[in-house]
Amino acid sequence: MKRMAHLFETWSIDREIVLTRLLNHPRDKVFAAWMDPRALAEWYGPAGLRIESHEADIREGGLWRFDMVGVFEGREQRFPNLMRFLEIVPNERIVMDYGTPDPDDPDRFRMTVTFDEQSDGKTVLTLRQLHPSRERRQVVISFGAVEYGLQTLDGLATWLDGAMAGQ
Repeated sequence: MKRMAHLFETWSIDREIVLTRLLNHPRDKVFAAWMDPRALAEWYGPAGLRIESHEADIREGGLWRFDMVGVFEGREQRFPNLMRFLEIVPNERIVMDYGTPDPDDPDRFRMTVTFDEQSDGKTVLTLRQLHPSRERRQVVISFGAVEYGLQTLDGLATWLDGAMAGQ
């Protein structure tokens, strides 16, 4: 894991994926959707997959261990995931390492989520991924990670719209 940490000391655009979404909600509400384990399990992940949380300690130094579960070619498949929360600045930024539960996962990446509120009360959410290599970045792009990430942000927007309608 120490060797991997060195890879993330320098940000490199050729290893980066950036997704942005304008959300019609104030940033404290958007940030809260990331901090609540039950909410996170409801909206997180690509369309058609459900989240099964195994452990959710969403705080700086904590982790979220979960499976993305879906049916492919008639059978259920599970995709184990682990997020380690490295830095949380309320209503501003979340920094995490993201990969599988394997502590030496060579494909894990650094993810930074920022929350910028506009003067009209809407929030610009920016999600940046830094992959361990240009080659790994290309692999995740080729299997649809950008589309899946955008679906995840759509899920957040839909969840927020529903949660705020109930208030």
